Amino acid sequence: MMIKEKPQRIGSYSYYVLYKPFKVLCQFSPVEGKRTLKDFFDFPKDVYPVGRLDEDTEGLLILTNDTSLNNKLLNPKNSHTRTYLVQVEGIITDEALKELESGLAIKVRGERHKTKSSEAIYLVEEPLVPERIPPIRFRKNSPTSWIELSLTEGKNHQVRKMTAAVGFPTLRLIRWKIENLTAEKMLSGDVIEMEKTELYHLLKLS
Repeated sequence: MMIKEKPQRIGSYSYYVLYKPFKVLCQFSPVEGKRTLKDFFDFPKDVYPVGRLDEDTEGLLILTNDTSLNNKLLNPKNSHTRTYLVQVEGIITDEALKELESGLAIKVRGERHKTKSSEAIYLVEEPLVPERIPPIRFRKNSPTSWIELSLTEGKNHQVRKMTAAVGFPTLRLIRWKIENLTAEKMLSGDVIEMEKTELYHLLKLS
């Protein structure tokens, strides 16, 4: 169910899934000249995002007043798979994909970090994803490619740092899945209200 107006609370907790558009800040406090979650949708006052997506990243964002969900999803001890669709500059090579999968060194808050093993798949066909506004600037002599990258950790700007480290900078980044919760069939800006049992089942949580 895509919500077109402020929803009614379901039970004691509220759970929402938003397809966060490009250039929307992951916060409610206003920032001059920027769109925020508060400007974007009228969520209940006690609801907050679980984790963050940076301003230039699109895709799945969970919002809730269930504080236990933060620990279940964000605690590094609880490895949950997050799958990203990534448009990169250039035609990515098999060697680069293997590097992404095996783990590589990136800088996290000034310190060297070896990424955990991941799954990186070259997408032969461009994925069916919502239009980005504004779109990626088209350059005739600069080909791009899409990959699907699945991680079990979420360091700051990790995907962008990983693709840059193998020589293929990220142009567009979409968080497409969290475990079995997917953005498929959602449009940019859609909000879905879910019941706890359904959401926890998709997230593989007890």
